[in-house]
Amino acid sequence: MARNGGLYEDRGMPLTADINLINLVDVAFTLLVIFMITAPILQGGVQIQVPRAEVAPLPASEAIVVSIDGEGAIYIEDAPVSLEEFRASIRDVWTTKGTPAVYVQADESAAYGVVLQVIAALKAAEIESVGLVAEPEMRRRR
Repeated sequence: MARNGGLYEDRGMPLTADINLINLVDVAFTLLVIFMITAPILQGGVQIQVPRAEVAPLPASEAIVVSIDGEGAIYIEDAPVSLEEFRASIRDVWTTKGTPAVYVQADESAAYGVVLQVIAALKAAEIESVGLVAEPEMRRRR
C-alpha cells in the first residue's frame, strides 16, 4: 500500500494538522504571571504615603520631585541627600535640568518641620514654582 505523497491515510481520507492550543495557552498564562509578579518590583522610587486632599491633576511636565519619607529623609529624584546637601545642590539640579517646577511629596507621617525646611531651602534657592503633591480622596492606596 503506497502513500500518495503522504497527504492521505491508507484509507483514502485526508490527514489534518491541528495546532495544540493547550501549550500555547500555558505559555501565555506563564508570561502573564511573570509580568504580574515583576511589574510591582519595577516601580521604583521612594515609598511614601502622601496625604489625601481635593487636588487638581499635575501637568505633564518634567518637574523635579523632592520626596520626604516618614523618618524625615530627603530625596532628590530618588537619590537620598541630607538637608545640608539639599540646600547646597538643589539650585544646581534645578538649573541643570531646566524644569519650570519642583514638586515636594512628603509622607503624611513626616515631621512638618522637615517639610518646612525643604520649602524654605527651595525659596532660598530662588525657585518660585513649588508644588505640594497630595493623593486624590477617591483613589487612596492601601
